[in-house]
Amino acid sequence: MGQTRFDAADPTDRRALFVDAITAHRERASPFLTLEIDPTALERDHEGEGENGEASEPAPDSELGVPWLQFGDDTVNLDCTDEELEALKSLLREYPAFTIDELTRPEEAEGINVRVSARADANRISQFLDAVFQRVYGLDEEFRVWVVAV
Repeated sequence: MGQTRFDAADPTDRRALFVDAITAHRERASPFLTLEIDPTALERDHEGEGENGEASEPAPDSELGVPWLQFGDDTVNLDCTDEELEALKSLLREYPAFTIDELTRPEEAEGINVRVSARADANRISQFLDAVFQRVYGLDEEFRVWVVAV
């Protein structure tokens, strides 16, 4: 992974960033890598007017904070609401190699922690991660994401 490229907002660049992060994570045998949405994307993407002048969509459900994903040991780890979990289950129909391994509803926290088995190559995992951010968390195509740990 390049020393200076730890974030991306363009969909193609973002997926390339994810592939680089997954490759670096595997080469280093680190416990996991963490991807986090730039919090300004949540504010910018969902205020003002949308296309054709109509009101924009409401902000993604941010009761769980800034969306993040972790990947390690061929598993994607994320927190989501019940509604986001339904979107994730729908998305998984398009990714048959990916399955939910574990759902945890911690008493001390809001939401659901989901562990998704992701036994695939880095490109397919990258596509899945990008789709989760967009379709589960409701982000637009130009959201910025940071690799915060590899």
